[in-house]
Parts: sequence; structure tokens; C-alpha cells
Amino acid sequence: MDITITEATSTPPTQYANTLSMTIRSFKGRRDVEVHLFRRSWSEDEERAQDWNTIISPAPADDDPSRNVVMEAFTDAERDRLVNYLKEQYSTRLTAITARPLSFPVPGGMTGLSQVQPGKNIGLIEFVRIPSYSLDIPLMGLYDLSQHLPLVEE
Repeated sequence: MDITITEATSTPPTQYANTLSMTIRSFKGRRDVEVHLFRRSWSEDEERAQDWNTIISPAPADDDPSRNVVMEAFTDAERDRLVNYLKEQYSTRLTAITARPLSFPVPGGMTGLSQVQPGKNIGLIEFVRIPSYSLDIPLMGLYDLSQHLPLVEE
């Protein structure tokens, strides 16, 4: 399994600064399915504590969806815990784990992963429903099967 963790080159304006994805070797009849991981929930206090004027540009409205992009990201500690969990639990099923920092300031008007609606090819993995998931991080995964080759030729 290839694990790539890219550190931020400067101190980010928020602790929620890491994106994380995993690549599943075989999933729902497709090969090498990339799953974008995100925090599915957070407290109002966590969101209120952010200095949105330095995190999002231009200065955001109170309902700017880019706030979700940031709040869905992981702290350094959460990133490290998740990478270790994925490595231990799914070492034979994953081909890659990739962690990258967000680029700041985040552009206003971006859509968060939690705002994407599942459909025919787009789906969500709810880690809290997996009996072996033991972390206190409210983890979700978003995938798009149409972006990946089938296991067998159609």
C-alpha cells in the first residue's frame, strides 16, 4: 500500500486543514476506487471559533458553503489517527492512502463533500455503521463509481 502524507509548507489559518482519501483495490464491481474521506459533523462552537475572513476569500457570508469544505477537513492528529486506522484495518484492501493540506484561502462558494447527493454512481460510506470502526471521528467517504474501470470488461 502506498501512503503519501504531504505536510503544509506554512502554518494554516485553522487546525482543520487536511484532506484524506483512500483507494480501494476492488469495490462494488470497480477497481481502484478513490474514496474522499471527510468529517460528517462538527459542533457549532467549532465552526464559530474559526476566523472565516482569513480562511475563505473573498470574505464569506454566514452561509457560504465553503465553510463545509474546511470543517469537513481533518486536524493533524485526526489525519494521523485515521491513516493508522486505515493501515491497520484495511491493509489488504487498500492500494493507497493520500493526505494533503488544503490550500488557503479557500475560494468562496465551493461545495463541501457532505453536500453532494448520492445517486446511481455516487455513494457514501458511513464508517459509524461499520462494526469494527472504533474511532470517535465522525468519518464519511464519498465515491463516484463512474470514474473507475469495471473489474471485468462490460
